[in-house]
Amino acid sequence: MRFDLASRLDHIAPFHAMEIAKLAAGLEGQGRHLIHMGIGEPDFTAPPPVLEAAARALSAGLTQYTAASGLPALREAIAAYYLHSYGVTVSPSRIIVTAGASGALLLACAALVNPGDEVLMPDPCYPCNRHFVAAFEGRARMIPSGPQERFQLSDEIVRSQWGAATRGVLLASPANPTGTSIAAHELSAIMHTVRERGGFTIVDEIYQGLSYDSPPVTALSLADDAIVINSFSKYFGMTGWRLGWIVVPDAMTAAVEKLAQNFFICPSTLAQHAALACFSPESLSIFEERRAEFARRRAYIVPALRGLGFDIPVMPDGAFYVYADCSSLTEDTDVFARRMLQEAGVVMVPGLDFGTHEAQRRIRVSYANTISNLQEGMARLHRWMQSAAPA
Repeated sequence: MRFDLASRLDHIAPFHAMEIAKLAAGLEGQGRHLIHMGIGEPDFTAPPPVLEAAARALSAGLTQYTAASGLPALREAIAAYYLHSYGVTVSPSRIIVTAGASGALLLACAALVNPGDEVLMPDPCYPCNRHFVAAFEGRARMIPSGPQERFQLSDEIVRSQWGAATRGVLLASPANPTGTSIAAHELSAIMHTVRERGGFTIVDEIYQGLSYDSPPVTALSLADDAIVINSFSKYFGMTGWRLGWIVVPDAMTAAVEKLAQNFFICPSTLAQHAALACFSPESLSIFEERRAEFARRRAYIVPALRGLGFDIPVMPDGAFYVYADCSSLTEDTDVFARRMLQEAGVVMVPGLDFGTHEAQRRIRVSYANTISNLQEGMARLHRWMQSAAPA
């Protein structure tokens, strides 16, 4: 039977990271042992207080629908977290709990993007971001951003690239795949420029809890009209629970809640009750220990990669990624990554996922793995590079 699929699918590319993951799963099914430095998922899972809270909620039968905007207690806990961690007062009424950060980005784009609208974002960036824009018939305009801009947009770039069809910007700080953040003064300038032009600024802050070189600054401390996305997946280690949140200006809350009602009914009730325990002193202490461990892994992996011939022009300051230049080792990182998987048993993600600007020369390395596994991965790469000429 033939189906005429929607034309918007023509603008959504395959997710190469997931394709590499499928290849890896096939090899593991054959008994191969692989070192995973590909998928962006913490190797830490939800801590004991969160698991215990989930068990209590399940035992008590707390599994029915919540309000579309989330449990009031969770929205209040998130607001308290902003005050405690960032010194920012955010009304719980502006916080809408979502089905992961992806759900939050979907709601933001549904509320703000009209057909033909253009949204500026850096190239490279997380691939799904441009697809959320495309899903509502907008156009993501990818602006080449290199090491000199720390792979981010700047105020100067936004000013020079803003056009008649531009409606807003979508940023991430720290970013996937680069692990780089936007300095507070630069982010403030960008938001001022966008506001002057009547546009919107969406800032993805899902990796903000994993910042290493200086205290993180939320866009909410810089402007009341920032639209901020966050998640329980990365810093809080709840990837498969699919829970996040969006903070919107007061004028947007009713519209976003209406969309949430229609798109999702509500986020996972069980996950919401579990997430309340994320903000306990015991859980926050565990999360900070894990953040310190990620920093130690970064301190190992960056010089180790450089020692193998990878060029890392910008030190990542957050998340758990290194965006490495492999041009001295290969002309095609997609082929390089597939050979690395097949022949060395090490999983990394080619730059093709994240844009077109110099994508063939870059590869994303995730250090969301134990130090011992990272060391084994580097040893395997060393042996492979010594014995076989990379593609």
